[in-house]
Amino acid sequence: MTDKPTPPWAKDIPAGSFISYAPTYKVGEYFDRFHKTSYDGLTYYFFDPTEHGYEKGKKYPLLVFMHGYTNAMEGDVCINYTGAEFYSKDDYQKTLGGAYLLVPLANEYRGDDGKVHGSWNDSHIVQVHDLICNFIKNQAEPNGGISKKVIFGNSRGGTMSIKMPVRYPDFFDIAIPVGADAIVDDNNLEVFEKNNIGLFLALGKRDEINSYEERIKPVLPRLEKLKNSFIFTPDWVYNGDHGIASINFGFEMGQHCITNAMHCNLMFDDGTPMEPHLPNGITGWLAEALKN
Repeated sequence: MTDKPTPPWAKDIPAGSFISYAPTYKVGEYFDRFHKTSYDGLTYYFFDPTEHGYEKGKKYPLLVFMHGYTNAMEGDVCINYTGAEFYSKDDYQKTLGGAYLLVPLANEYRGDDGKVHGSWNDSHIVQVHDLICNFIKNQAEPNGGISKKVIFGNSRGGTMSIKMPVRYPDFFDIAIPVGADAIVDDNNLEVFEKNNIGLFLALGKRDEINSYEERIKPVLPRLEKLKNSFIFTPDWVYNGDHGIASINFGFEMGQHCITNAMHCNLMFDDGTPMEPHLPNGITGWLAEALKN
């Protein structure tokens, strides 16, 4: 028995399945690997691989993580919510051969009206780009520099991880949006196609916010032809314990919980992959994509 609310889709889950109400990974074990500073009015966290056993004088990829709506108000926990925390782990870093990690924070706050203000929107695109450039110049270049640039994002941050490469198509090499369908808006897809920007799109078929059937399915042939593309659209979204993920805080976010799966490298706790075509998880896919 559980005191958690029963999600409205509980009756539809496959026979023999169960509902998992929380991720199985721990939060905060690796926060001490990150530095915290600010630039141009935005706070950000960063991880430097040359401080953790990787030699200076070499170029390493830069992984930028854009957080979701309200996450910046959670303090250091935002490092985890973006997924960046686990990319500082030794095994993730080893798979990638070392990588810089950067987590910008929007200036979110709760106003007198009870609503959250200051979240990511188009007005932040130039500001975040400038922050990234400043980080590269002052942190990475003295150590050897950056090879390729990857931008992750979940929910509203996922939309930013699409819009930023569209605004700066010669700057980013790969985008990994989670729970965001903005790739199909306006000319976004055209920009990805024309500039050979790699894409790993993670969106549950039952996502409550983004319609897979209406938005993603019609353009699947084009998405799958993108350079270094992988379209991960599971029917059900799982936590590491093999349970179907569910979070309820005002309305059910079960299939938007795909971020949980991405954080644990699309691997179950017993070591089996959540996606058979990704035996080494998202880090394995990314390591190969960075070589191309």
